[in-house]
Amino acid sequence: MYAKVNSAALAGMDSFPVQVEADVSDGLPHMEMVGALSTEAKEAKERVRTALKNSGVRIPPKKITISLSPADRRKDGSGFDLAMAAGITAAMGLIPPAALKDCMIIGEVCLDGRVRGVRGVLAVADCARRVGMKRLFVPRGNVQEGSVLGNLEVIGVETVAGLLSMLRGESPCRPAAAPAWPPGQADYREDFSQVGGQQAVKRAAEVACAGMHNMLMVGSAGAGKSMIARRIPTILPGLTRQESIEISTIYSIGGYLADGGELMHSRPFRSPHHTVTAAGMAGGGRIPRPGEISLAHGGVLFLDELPEFRANVLETLRQPMEERRLTIVRAGAAYEFPADFMLVAAMNPCRCGYYPDRSLCRCTQKEVEAYLGRLSRPLLDRIDICTEVDKASYDQLRGEGESSAAIRSRVEQAVERQGARFAGTGIRFNSRIPAGELYRYCRLSLEAENLLKKVYEKRTVTARGLHSLIRVSRTIADLDGSERIEKSHVGEAVFYRGPREIFRGGEENGG
Repeated sequence: MYAKVNSAALAGMDSFPVQVEADVSDGLPHMEMVGALSTEAKEAKERVRTALKNSGVRIPPKKITISLSPADRRKDGSGFDLAMAAGITAAMGLIPPAALKDCMIIGEVCLDGRVRGVRGVLAVADCARRVGMKRLFVPRGNVQEGSVLGNLEVIGVETVAGLLSMLRGESPCRPAAAPAWPPGQADYREDFSQVGGQQAVKRAAEVACAGMHNMLMVGSAGAGKSMIARRIPTILPGLTRQESIEISTIYSIGGYLADGGELMHSRPFRSPHHTVTAAGMAGGGRIPRPGEISLAHGGVLFLDELPEFRANVLETLRQPMEERRLTIVRAGAAYEFPADFMLVAAMNPCRCGYYPDRSLCRCTQKEVEAYLGRLSRPLLDRIDICTEVDKASYDQLRGEGESSAAIRSRVEQAVERQGARFAGTGIRFNSRIPAGELYRYCRLSLEAENLLKKVYEKRTVTARGLHSLIRVSRTIADLDGSERIEKSHVGEAVFYRGPREIFRGGEENGG
């Protein structure tokens, strides 16, 4: 007999439908699998055979053929196990064909018949909705993420025997309820109240978070750069439901979603070590998975000791920082991942970390220039805010700073103003305003325009640098509650470009 079961496979951020066809016929006892399968998928025949035996299903000594189509697309992973088990059982006549209509099945089976969770269930649920499925059977551990999208009955499965019982109508199918939104404010251990002094740097961080601007902190070792960076997530604006789903989908595909499939409800903070490879940063593998750049989507990518990263690793940032997405090309396919992140970087001004304090720094001027020269001009040109982090005084360290909650309140008010301004455009933050739309959304006073013109002509700022100044000025004006950009707002934005003078060659020279 013949049976067909719907399943799905992952391809980058997307999922495509897969038909698992099973045929049980007379012939030498043997199980054959075809359909451009990975090693994990090919091994399913032993897992499924044993899982069915231990679930009370006696497989007859016949020829069993399983095909996963379309045959020209590679199927990776172990998520087809459960669909294969259902297909073989249906081909043996133990499940009515009507029970498999308009339903999709995904999950990995253990030898004892238990069903284990798989990655990418959010993407699979989206695929099931697109192709018109009414039910989706998933492992019990994935049921929460699968039920997020709605308009689809998502049913958790604990064992192969339990699935077969539901398909035969012997036990009820109980669809999971969609999780409530919003889930509540994330709980952070860090808080800006723990940072004494550093008012200028904290103000720069507030501006960066309000507009999701890229930020670079330059200062001597131990001044507090990493401490400030790790508290930036505590003042970022809250996630929208759509952002949460998109970020959760990335983590689900990568296999990093929390146990139980709970949605991400705080913005990611990724901090890869400077020994990370280009593949680890951008993502890779034969079937690419998201790397650090995509895992930071919607949140912060923190690079500590920026010049210590390999040049080829830093260059992988340029295209995603510009286009907000990352494309990985493999033979016969291109995989696209979201990459809309906020870059926060920290660095010492020299290898020993004390320049320009010559009482402590022993680096020669040539060594300082070589160290700073590790950063390319095009990369620096994509960083909107650059600020110096000086050593705080003893009294400042003893004091208590403003809380993250107070700063976040101002940030969220500024984000609300941006939301009203960009309603219906797909833009949410000032840093994402396209160059061609800048003067539409950024109304300048005459004094502000004159200052911008002076800076552009006198300081050799590139066109990209000028656009960056306008975007930062727009964010400062939003924090100030001003619809028009004033001279003071431009002046503060220019101040955040001042520390670039420590880099060889002064202001930006390329793009």
